[in-house]
Amino acid sequence: MKKAKYVGALAATALVLSGCAGGSGETAASSDLRFVNVVKLIGVGWFDRMDEGIVAFASETGIDATQTGADDASPEKQVRLVEDLIAQGVKAITVVPNSPESLEGVFQKARDAGIIVVTHEAASQKNTDADIEAFDNTAYGETIMDNLAECMGNEGQYAAFVGQVTAESHMQWVAGALAKAAADYPGIERVEDPLESKENADTAYEQTKELMKKYPKLKGIQGSSAVDVVGIGRAVEELGLNDSVCVMGTSIPSLAGKFLDTGAIDKIFFWDPALAGHAMMKIAEMLVNGEELSSGMDLGLDGYDNVQQSPDVATTWYGSAWVIVDKDNAADYPF
Repeated sequence: MKKAKYVGALAATALVLSGCAGGSGETAASSDLRFVNVVKLIGVGWFDRMDEGIVAFASETGIDATQTGADDASPEKQVRLVEDLIAQGVKAITVVPNSPESLEGVFQKARDAGIIVVTHEAASQKNTDADIEAFDNTAYGETIMDNLAECMGNEGQYAAFVGQVTAESHMQWVAGALAKAAADYPGIERVEDPLESKENADTAYEQTKELMKKYPKLKGIQGSSAVDVVGIGRAVEELGLNDSVCVMGTSIPSLAGKFLDTGAIDKIFFWDPALAGHAMMKIAEMLVNGEELSSGMDLGLDGYDNVQQSPDVATTWYGSAWVIVDKDNAADYPF
């Protein structure tokens, strides 16, 4: 991912939106289309960044593309949002599911109504026209374990967090990490099943303090939700364990930067959510236009310029867009 290129594209988008109202050159057909992206919840940095990709797509195409979400990560609220969009007759719905299983029924209703459904972070979703992933989730989890194991000296106990156990991608990441440890790092042991943060940094903070009481020799913690490592890092720092507990997981610099600087978080792993949102919209546009998806397709976005079809699920597609950040390169990713 060439961050400078996309940051520049987003800046150009802002100029277009501010200076070209009524003169974007959009076609009547595109301006009549409405696409909506439904995220896990609103008001967090990850999905604020994703919205920038939706805005960029809208400016690029002239399609009425917007983002919405509930005020918490409730699967039930997400289902209701999709139901509302079906009633409104939108042309495409893109979704980052809290619980892929809970959405199967409402996605079927959407598709029966002629609405294109595209998902992200839901590689085995059944009722979707396409699922676009930033990368293979198992390989991503393995990469996190490689880095965590190195930090832990290839031995010791670790724990894992997920936003929710129903979050498919989170569970794939921690499963990939666990399998990698079993295969390549026999001295590393996960102490228990993944803990649920409920996508809440304060919850992760409290659970980490309890973990350290229960497992005083714990050497590593893996986070999955963008806010997990924030809560974990806060607890580790308060307990004075920056140098003895390795903390790694998915997040972004704007959320984790403070604790990267102090060493309470060692590394974060992520993909640019703006690019992921833009990629979902591009896939939706292709499908609305009757285009076929194919391995090797180029969406014109960094990390999504050689998209591959999953060998296991025909509707799932993978880019190669992960990034590894520590305190030394966090400033290169200003979001």
